[in-house]
Amino acid sequence: MSKKLKTIGRSDIVDLPDLNLSDIKAKVDTGAYTSSINCSRVKLKEVDGIKTLSFYIPGSRIHEKKARKFTTTQFQKRKIRSSNGMTESRYVIKTRLIIFGKERKLELSLADRSKMKFPILLGRKFLTDRFIVDVSVKDISYNLKIGS
Repeated sequence: MSKKLKTIGRSDIVDLPDLNLSDIKAKVDTGAYTSSINCSRVKLKEVDGIKTLSFYIPGSRIHEKKARKFTTTQFQKRKIRSSNGMTESRYVIKTRLIIFGKERKLELSLADRSKMKFPILLGRKFLTDRFIVDVSVKDISYNLKIGS
């Protein structure tokens, strides 16, 4: 028996409660395997003998200048193929995302998306077995959230 998949549009607006970010624009990208988030100044340090990753994420609006610093000891380094076809090493964190009123686990690669329209990209790994993409619509979850 197959489960009913929810329809998601070409983009939506999501919340990341672990990062205290809300109403973030996210592009749905079936061409990308891994999801990613815009961040800068990604640095790995040892703090009290524990490898700790720090990075900065701009505020919830893409052109907001003030960036907030985040640190985590829960991360991996992976080879990720970027949109230009080049493979690069990126750090990947696990976090939670709220979409359609549901909290879902998500892996995000930390990338410089500052020149992109959407600070978050939702890839196939997140979308598979959850959503069907309808490119003719956008912001379905967000419109349900705000009641329009």
